[in-house]
Amino acid sequence: MFSLLSTATMLGAFTALFAIVFQAYLTSNELVRLTVILQHLRDLEVEYPVQGPRVAIGYGSCSDLHVRATDFLEYSDTIGQTLNASEYTFDDITNEEEFLLNFAYYFQRGAAAERFTANREMFMGLVQRAKKSNTVQHHWALGGNAPVIGTRMAIEGANVLLGAKMSAKLKTHLRPEVQLTGSLIEDDDIHLILEYNTGDSWGDLVSPRANRYILHNDHHNPYLSSLEEFDSALAGFEPHLFVVSGLQMMDNYLYPVGVREKLLERVRTQMQAQSRTATLIHFEMASFVELELLQLLLRTVLPYSDSIGMNEQELDNLQQVLETGRISLVADCNPRVAHSLDQARAVFRKLNEDFYRKQSGAGDGATRRPLSRIHLHTLAYQAFIVAKDSRWQYTKNAAAKASLTAHRHVCATTIVNPDAAYLQMDGSFAVSASPGARRIHFNNRDPVSCWEEALELPEAGRTIAVELCVAPVLICKNAKQTVGAGDNISGAGLVLQI
Repeated sequence: MFSLLSTATMLGAFTALFAIVFQAYLTSNELVRLTVILQHLRDLEVEYPVQGPRVAIGYGSCSDLHVRATDFLEYSDTIGQTLNASEYTFDDITNEEEFLLNFAYYFQRGAAAERFTANREMFMGLVQRAKKSNTVQHHWALGGNAPVIGTRMAIEGANVLLGAKMSAKLKTHLRPEVQLTGSLIEDDDIHLILEYNTGDSWGDLVSPRANRYILHNDHHNPYLSSLEEFDSALAGFEPHLFVVSGLQMMDNYLYPVGVREKLLERVRTQMQAQSRTATLIHFEMASFVELELLQLLLRTVLPYSDSIGMNEQELDNLQQVLETGRISLVADCNPRVAHSLDQARAVFRKLNEDFYRKQSGAGDGATRRPLSRIHLHTLAYQAFIVAKDSRWQYTKNAAAKASLTAHRHVCATTIVNPDAAYLQMDGSFAVSASPGARRIHFNNRDPVSCWEEALELPEAGRTIAVELCVAPVLICKNAKQTVGAGDNISGAGLVLQI
C-alpha cells in the first residue's frame, strides 16, 4: 500500500514538474519569437526617415478627464435586467440611467463609443464627482482627435498646423512644432473618458477587451469654431497632408435647422481648396450613431478624401451605411483578418465607383478625389489598402510603425518590451473569407505581409491595382490607456506615407 501511494505521489509530482518545465519552455520560445518579430518591425519602422512634412489638421480640441470605469460607475441589477429584456439601441442620453445603460451596452461588447449628452447638469455632476472622489483616481490630458494626431505627427518629425481653439492652460500641453491657429478661450470642452481593461467586471458584465467610453457635452467643437482662423492660416502653409477629424462631435448634437449642413459645406469648401497635386487629404473616422450625419459625410467629406482611417467598429458601420443604408452600432471587437479585408475592399470599391460615376456627370466632379488609401487599425493587427498609382509611399513600413505605435501608446511607454506583449494573430490568415482564398503564413523575420491585387469596379468598368499590407500588433498585456490609440496609430502610419 505504501509503495503504491509513493509511486502515485512521485508520478503526480513528476507530472506537475513536467507541466511547469514545459510551460516555461513554451514561454521562453514565445518570448524569443516576439523578440525576433519586434526587431524586424523596428527595422522597417526606421528604414525611411521622416522628411519634415507640413501637415494641417482640423478640427477642435478638448480637455480629457480620465477615470477607471469600473471604479467610478455604480452597477445595479436593473442595468443587467434592462439589457437582457430586449435589444438596447437608443443613443440619446438624457439622464444618468440612460448613460449607465449606454455604457453597459458597449462595455459588455468591448466596443469603443463616444456619445453626446445635452444634459449639462448631469454631465458636470459626473465631472465633479470624478474630480472630488477620494476613492477614484483621475488625471487630465490634452484631448481631441486633431491635437492628438498633430502631437503624434510632430513627435515623428512633421510640422503641424492645428485648427483648434483652446485655453491658455491646455495650450501648454502642445509641442512647439504644433502651430495653433485658433484663438484662446476661457473654458475648454471636457470629455469624460471611462477606460476599462480586458476581463474587467462590472456587476455581471465582463469586457472582452480593453477599450473606452467617452461622454461629452461640447459647445465649441460641434460648431467647428476654429474653422475660419484655420482657413486663414492655411493660405500660406501649403500642406503636404490635410487631415479632417473631430466631426463625430456633430453626432446627435441639437443644432438649429440647417446649421450642421452649412458647417459641413464649409468643411467641403476647405477640402476642395487644397491642391490636387500637392496635398493629400485624410479623413479620420470615429464613432457615429446618427444615420443622417453619416449620410451628410458621404456627400460632403468622403468624396474629397484620398484616405480614410478607422477601427473595426467604424469600418463595419461605414460598410453597412454604404450597402444597406442602416447604422451598425457594434461589430465583432476581434474580427478575423479575412473578414476585415473583405469589408475594406467593399468600402474601397463602393467609394471609387461613386467617384468614377460622378466624374462622368456634371457638378463638382473636378474637385472630387478617388479613394486611394484605407488604414484599418484593430487590437490584433494593422491592415492597409493602397492604390499602386497613388502618391502614398512605404506602405509596408507604415504598417510596421503603426503596429509599434499601438503597443507604445496603450502601454504608455516608449520601449516595446516583449515580456509585456502577446500576439493574437494565428500562424496564418486567409486573404478573404471567400471559398478557396489563399492563406498567407506568418514569417517572424518578415512580419508585415504585403501582396498585390486587382480590385474590379463592375459599375465603373474599371480595375484598380492595389497593395495590401497586414502587420501584427504586439498587444499590450496591461493596457494603461486606450483613448487616443487610434489617433496616434493613424498619425504614425500617415507620417511615413507622405
